[in-house]
Amino acid sequence: MFNNKPIGIFDSGVGGTSIWKEIHTLLPFENTIYLADSKNAPYGYKSVDEIISLSIKNTELLLEMGCKIIVVACNTATTNAISILRKQFNVPIIGIEPAIKPAALKTQSKNIGILATKGTLNSNLFITTSGEVTNDISIIEVIGEGLVPLIEKGNINNEETILLLKRYLQPMLKANIDYLVLGCSHYPYLIPLLKELLPEKVSIIDSGEAIARQTKNILELYNLASLSKENPKLEFYSNSDIKTIQLFLRDYSDKVSVKYRSF
Repeated sequence: MFNNKPIGIFDSGVGGTSIWKEIHTLLPFENTIYLADSKNAPYGYKSVDEIISLSIKNTELLLEMGCKIIVVACNTATTNAISILRKQFNVPIIGIEPAIKPAALKTQSKNIGILATKGTLNSNLFITTSGEVTNDISIIEVIGEGLVPLIEKGNINNEETILLLKRYLQPMLKANIDYLVLGCSHYPYLIPLLKELLPEKVSIIDSGEAIARQTKNILELYNLASLSKENPKLEFYSNSDIKTIQLFLRDYSDKVSVKYRSF
């Protein structure tokens, strides 16, 4: 039955598992296939053409594996390639963008910070969408250089990660931000550390829950929602070392299948 075909999800590595967790929590009976393109991580410093090419490759593979819908769980891939993917493939495609709008609507200080990759912050889509909602608001943009490779290795609480975050947060705190927007699907794994480093008045926003809700809405709109009430098939594939992805999925170890695959 077509409704029971899997949701396909891809990211430049393990970070998009933060999006997968939100989707699985909201849609616990949906089969999923996740591709971690860790061999090519991070996407943030690649050319637009490279990002588009990798995004097409990942989407083609997920469709070959029978997916009914594609979630681009990578900000850089979304902001640089999603319009191309939607033109090229005849399935619903959901992207993830930094949650600038909710932060802009809620800020009291009129100063919000965004921590993202170079590829996201420099993309035309991000520049356009952020400009639409922030006329009277100051955005302090900081490129989180080096964070994705550390997260890809599972180095969340080591000294190097802490020192980088302290450096990246400094200009934001100096500007008196009250919202920090996480513009990379890897970064939610840093939230416990960020909460230790930030004042209580600073709220952290990521896009995970919103993407899960959008996925549910699109599945229902196109009559693609799973009709099964049985345990789903939850498949994860990485083209690099699978140890980190297993680490981030340790709470689901009895439910998921994690394998190496060349792609």
